[in-house]
Amino acid sequence: MEIMLFGLLAVLLIFMVINTRKRNKQMKAEQEEKAQKTVPGAKVLLQGGLYGTVVSFDPENLDQPAQIELAPGAVVEVHSQAILRVVDPTDEVVEDADTVATDEDAVEAIDEAPATEEAAPYSVETPEETRARLERDADGK
Repeated sequence: MEIMLFGLLAVLLIFMVINTRKRNKQMKAEQEEKAQKTVPGAKVLLQGGLYGTVVSFDPENLDQPAQIELAPGAVVEVHSQAILRVVDPTDEVVEDADTVATDEDAVEAIDEAPATEEAAPYSVETPEETRARLERDADGK
């Protein structure tokens, strides 16, 4: 009877070790993927539920704080582990099953659209534009 209990205990310990190693490998892969995706200009979700844009992040030195822009001109420093995940942009274009637009149709539609500020009130900055704007703001203060 005691031998069966020791055998059961050994099986449970082996199972626990295998699952722990598997989970550690999975977590390490997720961390590496997050570090690769966290580049200046990427939109991220922070632990507190705040969304922001990465201004600077060093994947090599995780002790160095990352700079996140929460609003234009509002840059905060957070610990690299405060970045919960990188938010991937979603495609909001819903295509009808009967009509599929080609690239040429999309280019023509863009060329025909009036170029006004009201048509596109919000624009996405490139990382270079964000850095330039932050440098201009820092010089002006």
